[in-house]
Amino acid sequence: MIDYSELLSEGRIKRGRFSRKQVRDSLEIAKRDLETARAIIERSPEWALNIAYNAMHQAGRAFMFGAGYRPVGQGHHVTVVRFLEMGLGAQYADMLAIMDRMRRNRNRATYDLAGTISRKQAVEAIAVAGEFVPEIGRMVRPSGKK
Repeated sequence: MIDYSELLSEGRIKRGRFSRKQVRDSLEIAKRDLETARAIIERSPEWALNIAYNAMHQAGRAFMFGAGYRPVGQGHHVTVVRFLEMGLGAQYADMLAIMDRMRRNRNRATYDLAGTISRKQAVEAIAVAGEFVPEIGRMVRPSGKK
């Protein structure tokens, strides 16, 4: 069993009971967002990256719900990444590092500087999300246990 006590004591996550529907709904949002990111990459690489990141975030939330937790408070995007790092382990470190970089790029592009995301960055984001979302789907689908 994975020890999430650090996130619990920091008030970043709460335990809860989550239905299979909540897990499924988060995964469906992730799949929808991944397809949307693919559809708009030529028109808006910034939004494509933003939406690809959101697909990973929603899949991460599905993973959390399946484990019986949810993020709370400010910084919940960082919390999801940290939870995934703990829950998925070292074999996902590279993918989660890219997710975290996507999160920071998304923040800059959304709140600070327009035009900061290249098509190459968006393509990478979509590729990583395209691996991550179905992988999380396989992890949480059968019984909700990892």
